[in-house]
Amino acid sequence: MTDRGPGSPDARATLGPDAPTFEDWVEVRFARLVRFAYLVTGSQQAADDAVQTALAQACARWSRVGRTDDPDVYVRRMVVNAHVSAWRRSGRRELSVAEVRDGASSVGGDPGDDVARDDAVWRVCLALPPRQRAAVVLRFYEDLDYPEIARVLDVAEATVRSHVHRGLTAMRLELTHDPDNSEEH
Repeated sequence: MTDRGPGSPDARATLGPDAPTFEDWVEVRFARLVRFAYLVTGSQQAADDAVQTALAQACARWSRVGRTDDPDVYVRRMVVNAHVSAWRRSGRRELSVAEVRDGASSVGGDPGDDVARDDAVWRVCLALPPRQRAAVVLRFYEDLDYPEIARVLDVAEATVRSHVHRGLTAMRLELTHDPDNSEEH
């Protein structure tokens, strides 16, 4: 599943009797990492890029990463950091909440339609800044508690609480606006 080029470290080397090899670790967690990255990035291409970057870095440092208390947390942090770094390098800007609302106006106003509601929530989530979006995804999709999220994002727990609070406030504000303010049939 991993592609090792010339000069790369031997990913099959074990760290101890109970430590998994890098390839074994990736084989078990790859799909979940990509799913997590998709929720953080909002794009399959960006998710694939973030996971590839994080796994390349983790492979190169597996002797150290594999010995951490929780390699999963360490690599998820690497995925988030890879996405934030790529986002900064590209100069791409996040959409404002108003731009998301305007783009989502064609979704429809039927609150009973689960697909439309989920799409609207996802669009509003995509409009959040990368760190806020990561904190919200880790809290409500990955079901991590605040101390775990703080470890993944490598920030203080108070910062995580702030990110989640601000993200949810922005999402709630946007989602409680009346989407049918101009009904045309």
